[in-house]
Amino acid sequence: MKVFQVIYTVYSVSIFILLMLLLSVFIVVPILISDRGDKISFFFIRLWAGIWSFLSGIRYEVHGLEYIDKSRPYIYIFNHRSFLDAPVIPMSIPQELRALGKKELSKIPVFGYVVGKFAIWVDRTSTESRRESVARLIKLLENGKSVVVAPEGTRNNTSSTLLPFQKGAFRLSIETRIPILPMAVLGADKIMKRGSLLLSPGKVRIYFSKAMTPPIQSENAVSEFCEKVRDRVEAMILTNE
Repeated sequence: MKVFQVIYTVYSVSIFILLMLLLSVFIVVPILISDRGDKISFFFIRLWAGIWSFLSGIRYEVHGLEYIDKSRPYIYIFNHRSFLDAPVIPMSIPQELRALGKKELSKIPVFGYVVGKFAIWVDRTSTESRRESVARLIKLLENGKSVVVAPEGTRNNTSSTLLPFQKGAFRLSIETRIPILPMAVLGADKIMKRGSLLLSPGKVRIYFSKAMTPPIQSENAVSEFCEKVRDRVEAMILTNE
């Protein structure tokens, strides 16, 4: 059985790379020409993710799109349990957006360059890098762009529902007055199981919740807002598992 899974993984990864190479020009060039070109870029990003998912036997089931007002920016936060989040995000969120990502991903050939046009890379060990990433996120939000952040900070490879949330996204929400929009991703860790690089066909379910308005700034506002949002995401996961 594992032999077939290895063959499937090689097949799926090969398609992923081939599609990325074929579509990278159409993804990158529009955003290089103009910030408004991201609509065209995201069309091809979704085309890449959609074709790859279809050919790999991966399906998406999205719930709660009625909570998203496409005309306004949000800070999307989600539970991070799988590398499969790369196609999940553009396939589920109906907005052009930017993502906060680990600097290590920028070193992946082709993928790092292409995704880097839509990501803000951060070295989490560097205070200066984190400060610069926050400044860039604030500028994007002020320009009406939505951003997506995994507040756990890294992929959750434990049996716990969620890792502790880092507070950066919630401090950003309070400072900019941009609401947090929680989302729960279920099933991605079954397609790529914890501790394995092997893939399997399957279905990913994505749930959006009503946007959460940031509180007024106070001494405990960030910590309390962080816990409130974490409780919401945890409840979304446990309710829909």
